[in-house]
Amino acid sequence: MASLDPDRLLDRRRLKRGVAIWRALAIVALVAAALVGAMPFAFDGGERVARLWVSGFIEDDPGRDRIVADLRDDDAVKAVVLRLDSAGGTAVGGEALYLSLRSLAEKKPVVAVLGTTATSAAYMAALASDHLLAREASLTGSIGVLFQTAEFTALLEEIGVRAEAIRSGPLKAKPTPYEQLDDPTRQAMRSVVSDTYEYFLRLLMERRSLDRETALTLADGRVFTGRQAVQAGLVDAIGGEEEARAWLAQAHGVPKTVPAADVTTGDEGGLLGTIDMALQRTLPARTLALDGLIAVWHPELSD
Repeated sequence: MASLDPDRLLDRRRLKRGVAIWRALAIVALVAAALVGAMPFAFDGGERVARLWVSGFIEDDPGRDRIVADLRDDDAVKAVVLRLDSAGGTAVGGEALYLSLRSLAEKKPVVAVLGTTATSAAYMAALASDHLLAREASLTGSIGVLFQTAEFTALLEEIGVRAEAIRSGPLKAKPTPYEQLDDPTRQAMRSVVSDTYEYFLRLLMERRSLDRETALTLADGRVFTGRQAVQAGLVDAIGGEEEARAWLAQAHGVPKTVPAADVTTGDEGGLLGTIDMALQRTLPARTLALDGLIAVWHPELSD
């Protein structure tokens, strides 16, 4: 067997060392990026306007609520620009975010800027702001609550499977995909949906100064463009962050010269956030896997 050329062996060892070094550097860079991403807000001691990003599926998130509370309690934060881009989420998630933002807005001005989509639970969160802006082509609205279930009884019968359940009461663990939806179960679930919808409707009437009849007309589940939302009274004006800063300057005396600092409430800016957004746009069945009521808009789910 011919021996390897010593020069070639040395080159190979150098190559291996080089690869190992670059791998180590890549790992260090990833860890550093993760640590930076884990720090939602960093000040250099001066005044700031916080640019709070909320995107993706909105769920109950204590970590997000702590971030909002920190913004509320930090004297260096003079105002908050809420940047929303979400199709919604769970009803509880929208409620929790709304309440934390209202607590924030009681101490300092909050202006919301709606992005491509800000519907359902995301619009509920936007109602917490003092001033609401949207792009002309933004989609918003979809005011309402949804409960979804599925039924597999025909499929089970086709493959020869029979499911049974022993219950303490006739409505325990219903609806279930293993039984046809009966009228008592349908009425019970409709009552739950209606009660949660009333909460959403009350927020809409209070925060947008709408009478009940007008609110009911707008809260039939439809989506609106930004222009339509302004005309309907769901949004105050057309605009983006520049208009938001102008409003803060005019209404609250927060100069445009005060720098803005980005704040994220999760992984919106990272790899996980990108994956999550992709899943939301391509896998509407994700909502079927959730327990409880959802307030979300997706055209593939609204047929």
